[in-house]
Amino acid sequence: MRLPRPLPPVTLRGRLIAGLLVLLACACAAVGVVSVLALDRSLLEGLDRQLATSRGRYASSLEHSQGDTRGQSAGTFGARLVAGVVTQCGVVAPQRDTDDISAPGARLTLSAADTAALAALPADGRGRTVRLSWLGDYRLMAVPGLDGDTLVTGLPLVEAESTVHRLEAVEAAVFAVALVLTGVAGALWVGVSLRPLRRVAATARGVTELPLADGAVELPQGVPYTDPRTEVGQVGASFNRMLAHVGDALARRHASEQRLRRFAADASHELRTPLAAIRGHSELARRHPGPVPPEVRHALERVQAESVRMGHLVDDLLLLARLDAGRPLRREEVDLTRLVLDAAGDARVAGPDHRWRLELPEEPVTVAGDADRLHQVLTNLLDNARTHTPGGTTVLVRVGPPASGPSVSGLLSDGMPVSGLPLDGLPATGGPWVELSVADDGPGIPEELRGEIFERFVRADLGRSRASGGTGLGLAIVRAVAGAHGGSVEVESRPGRTVFRLLLPAFRGDLPAPETLPSGTPT
Repeated sequence: MRLPRPLPPVTLRGRLIAGLLVLLACACAAVGVVSVLALDRSLLEGLDRQLATSRGRYASSLEHSQGDTRGQSAGTFGARLVAGVVTQCGVVAPQRDTDDISAPGARLTLSAADTAALAALPADGRGRTVRLSWLGDYRLMAVPGLDGDTLVTGLPLVEAESTVHRLEAVEAAVFAVALVLTGVAGALWVGVSLRPLRRVAATARGVTELPLADGAVELPQGVPYTDPRTEVGQVGASFNRMLAHVGDALARRHASEQRLRRFAADASHELRTPLAAIRGHSELARRHPGPVPPEVRHALERVQAESVRMGHLVDDLLLLARLDAGRPLRREEVDLTRLVLDAAGDARVAGPDHRWRLELPEEPVTVAGDADRLHQVLTNLLDNARTHTPGGTTVLVRVGPPASGPSVSGLLSDGMPVSGLPLDGLPATGGPWVELSVADDGPGIPEELRGEIFERFVRADLGRSRASGGTGLGLAIVRAVAGAHGGSVEVESRPGRTVFRLLLPAFRGDLPAPETLPSGTPT
């Protein structure tokens, strides 16, 4: 099995330290190789000088008995060749008695390979390294003799090689310690040097965790590292300027949103009186006892209907404005199952061609909230299912504990994963929760609308035909009311399956204090 390749360091600190250690290792390797080669060359030159000084004296003395070993170091090799044939050879044995200045030499029997190597040496007085089978590595030098023969003298390389190996061991230990110390010191130094950059990264990470989509946003303070002479200072100065620009843009956007909300609230409030007057006058005109032409009666009926519709729109806008302003809702024990029964009964009357199913527990499920607003949420969800699905669609309303998965029991079978759109996520407050879900097996929500389905004035009918839907505020009210109750809403949809899930805090016996939302807080 092939082992996975180790990943290179991904952080800037890791890359800097790794690069420093690699460069130091290369420098140490270069110094080590050069020093070892230089020492080896120096030792070989010293051996060559010794061999040149002897001028084959030991090799020429081998003609007489065991040879003259005076002045020769232990291990000195000598050989005499005549016409390429070794006639005599020997090696100086180690001295056993320090008072004996003439240690005898030992006669050798060379192998054919040794003889061939000695015969191949040119008699030019230059040292060459040759490996002898019985003696090991030797530095040999061949010079011409007085009798037409060739005298070969050699010195062992054991001490030189041992010296080189000791140097290699010392260098390896010293370089290893240097690498470890450099790694530790480099990590500390790089860590201190990159501390300003980590501060910039932490500040940027804090900005990314802020809810920037809506409402007032308080950006963190900038970083103090703004020295233009350093790279980190340049990054810090640019980051502070970017924070200032973003903060100014967010402040302008929040001020614009506040003005728009105040305008919507003021306009909605001011329109209620004239709309009520229009409805009253139109109703009074319809009840006139005298004869009224049919076209005038039809016009009065249209005025009455449009004024009622306009009144609902104004009421919805005013409700959203109040929720945006953080006004608290009533907190009382609400029987959610009773609200579902009432809303489903109204939906059956409004949509008799749909199949309405309920999945309710045997015991009442209660929540703490505003009964009128929760009834409006149920009505909006059921109206949405009825309006945007064809006749014969099955709509299931379920009340119970939060479901563990995306499937809705009793209506749709498990299939391909749906595209979830959690807008507010699971609420952050603690305690038990109640889930109310409205599911249908209709055509589903168009993909281009899923990301903004809970926004205001968003409608599936881009032509805004009155026959195909409402004002586009129904689901926006659902999300705002859910948020005002401390809950959340989400939708999952694909063709043949759409599920709206509403999570609300369950009633726990004591009514919590109203939780007001600050002005501009997204709901």
